[in-house]
Amino acid sequence: MSQRIQSIRGMHDVLPAENARWQTLERIAGETFAAYGYEQIRLPIMEHTGLFERGVGDTTDIVEKELYTFEDRGGERMSLRPEGTASAVRAGIQHGLLHNATQRLWYAGPMFRYERPQKGRQRQFHQFGVEAFGQTGPDVDIEQIAISARLFKKLGITGLRLEINTLGTPAERQIYRDALHAYFSAHHETLDADSQRRLDRNPLRILDSKNPDLAELIAGAPTLTDYLGEESAAHFKGLCDGIAALGIDYTINPRLVRGLDYYTRTVFEWLTDDLGAQNAVCSGGRFDGLVEQLGGSATPATGFALGIERVVALMEAQDVPVDDIAPHAYLVYQGERASAAVPALAESLRDGLPWLRLRVHAGGGSFKSQFKKADRSGARLALVFADDEAEGDTIQIKPLKDDRDQEVVALDRVAERIASLLDA
Repeated sequence: MSQRIQSIRGMHDVLPAENARWQTLERIAGETFAAYGYEQIRLPIMEHTGLFERGVGDTTDIVEKELYTFEDRGGERMSLRPEGTASAVRAGIQHGLLHNATQRLWYAGPMFRYERPQKGRQRQFHQFGVEAFGQTGPDVDIEQIAISARLFKKLGITGLRLEINTLGTPAERQIYRDALHAYFSAHHETLDADSQRRLDRNPLRILDSKNPDLAELIAGAPTLTDYLGEESAAHFKGLCDGIAALGIDYTINPRLVRGLDYYTRTVFEWLTDDLGAQNAVCSGGRFDGLVEQLGGSATPATGFALGIERVVALMEAQDVPVDDIAPHAYLVYQGERASAAVPALAESLRDGLPWLRLRVHAGGGSFKSQFKKADRSGARLALVFADDEAEGDTIQIKPLKDDRDQEVVALDRVAERIASLLDA
């Protein structure tokens, strides 16, 4: 007997029973982004590998360890996207969206990283991304933190905490990098293998280490705020004042550096204690140099990414109410005349009630077996149609979720009656 084909490790199916949370999140997120004037862009899943090497950074774990990369039949190096910002910038440059213009964009879809699968971390995962181009001040940074806060509020998710930091300009960060290099070099033997590897290439990444044995050493490292110029310090103060004015609580975390090389100045994360080790559900910041780095004109930019699986897990953990996606009604039928009339009847109901989720039974069977399937579907109403009903231009409506009596309704009034019963 041949072995059954399974899904690839770290790449999961989302089954119909799980989709109510996904669809609720997708609906509310799209509404929230639109309320702030952000427009959706759809980006390809695969890009030239060089985009991520130049954009994400060739010293990051993402590029060094996690890219799904291969040569296509033409010998080109291709990669499945590990994140969306580099693709959004590439699209903006390629299609002239960023030329002498401001843009507010959002996107959604799967990302891919070759990581060790664990709860909250998969090799195929899904994100919402939100990006704004062309604004220099902290006001748009504040706006994006407000967007994420409003999204969580509309979803009904509680208990999140916001951490912020500034990474300064590239020049300021270079001076800070030299100070970090000197500090960690003095403790070289204490560093683990990953941190020793990062020391010369990007010592800021050592601050992001999750090794508890390095916590005390990292806590004693220099902080970037001591190396900020006046403009960066003013930008960060404006950010802090703006968040506070919105009534959003936050904590300054001087060790928050993010895992991507393109960030400048503002960085932030929304964290939770409800998901174990994978506690970041939304992360972002400013990336003012990335557009120019990828071949465009110098363009300030800021954005964030929200992990869909992690937010869905939070919705489940906190028992957040979700949209009902079960059928409103299930149509059962028997008899030659009824069977012939059912397709036109169902389409007529969908015409009259465009919002109606109507499932029509298929495959025959007794009324008893059909009613069992109607119950399992989660429908609130069963529509019963047999030859007698077809001959008399009527249909029977049987409530499935309460004790109300089954009733006979004329076909020319059935849409009205269904709407009334579902509104009750």
